[in-house]
Amino acid sequence: MIYIYNDYGGTHTTSLAAAYHLNLINPSDKPLTSEEVLAVPYFNQLTKKDFGKLIFHGEDEEGHPVYTIGRKTSKLVVPALSDLCHMFMNLFDIDDRIIFSNTSPTVPFVMTMGGMLSRGLGIDSLGVPLLIKGAQKCHPSIHELVKETKRVAHSHSNEKVIVLKNKEFQA
Repeated sequence: MIYIYNDYGGTHTTSLAAAYHLNLINPSDKPLTSEEVLAVPYFNQLTKKDFGKLIFHGEDEEGHPVYTIGRKTSKLVVPALSDLCHMFMNLFDIDDRIIFSNTSPTVPFVMTMGGMLSRGLGIDSLGVPLLIKGAQKCHPSIHELVKETKRVAHSHSNEKVIVLKNKEFQA
């Protein structure tokens, strides 16, 4: 099984999702501290040159690789990757499952503004505090999204490539 969390930039909610998936963040009802948010690997660290690249975050407790990708505004990236996965699975008789999980619905407005200021304009002094507030606001939704992603991945469906839009997790 391969997990790929995706959203616009691939550096905020996707990084948080990968961190939850890999148990780098302990789920709790209390908000994440600034230090916890900023310690998440790749959080607010990717740049424009990283868009469209699969970023490996590690293997989960079952040995499954976890990746993230920033797809910008393109609605074609995930369908194209899904088709490519189907093609390779059929050509090489691969019996595995790939899960694409969209974290975009969890993004609160404050995180969008923080990302625009920090990543888009390079104004970290304004953007990073907003990103931290956004992460603190959406972390319960992201944790639930990761739990649902894992649940679907372990379902008894015969689908080899699963694309989760996750609209039920809207911020």
